Amino acid sequence: MSINRVALYHLETLLWIDRLGTFSAAAERLNTTQPAVSARMRELEQRLGTPLFHRDGRTMALTAAGRKLVRDCDPLLRDMQLALLGSGGFAEASGVVRIGAGEIAAASCLPAFVARLKADMPNVALEIEIDLTANLIQQLLTGRTDIAFAAGPIAHPALKTSPIGEVELVWLANPAVAAAFAGGEAMPPVWSLASHSPIHGRMREAIAASRIAQKSLNLCNNARMMIDIARAGGGIGIFPRPMVRGEIAAGALVEIAAMPALAPVAFHVAMRVADTEPVLTQIFERAAKLDLAEVAV
Repeated sequence: MSINRVALYHLETLLWIDRLGTFSAAAERLNTTQPAVSARMRELEQRLGTPLFHRDGRTMALTAAGRKLVRDCDPLLRDMQLALLGSGGFAEASGVVRIGAGEIAAASCLPAFVARLKADMPNVALEIEIDLTANLIQQLLTGRTDIAFAAGPIAHPALKTSPIGEVELVWLANPAVAAAFAGGEAMPPVWSLASHSPIHGRMREAIAASRIAQKSLNLCNNARMMIDIARAGGGIGIFPRPMVRGEIAAGALVEIAAMPALAPVAFHVAMRVADTEPVLTQIFERAAKLDLAEVAV
């Protein structure tokens, strides 16, 4: 056993393979290639003198020795990272953190949160991706994202979550369309986010309780586009209040009276249970303290 030739990057790579499940996902997380990850693991096996993986169908699975090494090294690397942060705190932290968020979070809590984060962790590079909740959760599970701000309930054994409040939904149209709708004129088009969005479910429930014809429903996967369509007189829709404050204040959009009440959309921040890096844990803990009710005032 050539333990003196085992480097930290060997062990870090092994831990990311265990956390994310595949060599390719670990390679993406470590900003390298799958052949490089495979080479590191061959080197580690040679230097430890024991196999760490065996082929399980079309995938590679950890051997008993590999699982023991992961279990023993995970807390050691975490303690080392904490020790290295000890002198300068998180202001000296570095690396890349990938944050995923839906449009509503991006328009409410995310800008101020990111600004504070960059002020406290200037050397941590942030990569932010805006997407639908279903995609955000999949990206989180596969390691393409580290932290996610997502709508609706999140229940998965590989993820830990914390609620960060609710966002109010409102019926809106431009003044002319709202007046025509109130006067009982021809039914205007109705717009909703796509079927895998929590707002779509709210829209379906509201349509069932209203005089709106189901055939009037149109779908769009971009809330900002829907807002622009409504402003242009293209129909009515349900919108998250944080995204339309400016339009309401300017009178470009108005609330539609006598429409069914809408349940708010709950939001959570999520990360993988297996991630124990101090920087990720610190960011998650900060995000868990957010309150969308305070942001929305």
